[in-house]
Amino acid sequence: MHSELEKIDLIRARTGVSYREAKKALDEAGGDPVQALINLEERGKANFSEKVQSRGHEVLENLRAILQRGQETKIKVKRGDRVVFELPASAGAVGLLAALASSELALLGALGAVTAMANKYSLEIERREKGETEEQHQEKKGTFTFESPPLNKPKHN
Repeated sequence: MHSELEKIDLIRARTGVSYREAKKALDEAGGDPVQALINLEERGKANFSEKVQSRGHEVLENLRAILQRGQETKIKVKRGDRVVFELPASAGAVGLLAALASSELALLGALGAVTAMANKYSLEIERREKGETEEQHQEKKGTFTFESPPLNKPKHN
């Protein structure tokens, strides 16, 4: 029969655990290395499942936070002071991903952007904090505006 040290070495070689963990597993299994390996394997599966579940909850919470911020942020297309088109930033992000996935949508997006610039449309990205009133928002001015520069007209002699 193998000595206790040989059994611990066997468990460590098969599982990659420390001497302390191997000794504990061997003691819990009553000195049976096969039972110790089975116990460690089952414990490892349980730990893996817990880690995956924990990570899944973490990812879900991050996704909820991103979607909430996307709903608080609006993308506006304006011509002068008139809002022509407005949508939540999260919907704009989905549209951007769709455009990246499809060359036809990307071409349509590029043509739309060029047309908008030529017709002096502006793009405004506005972020409001949850529960913020219109007056509070106007004081803070939490917007980013992109306006196309005027087109240079050729000089006639």
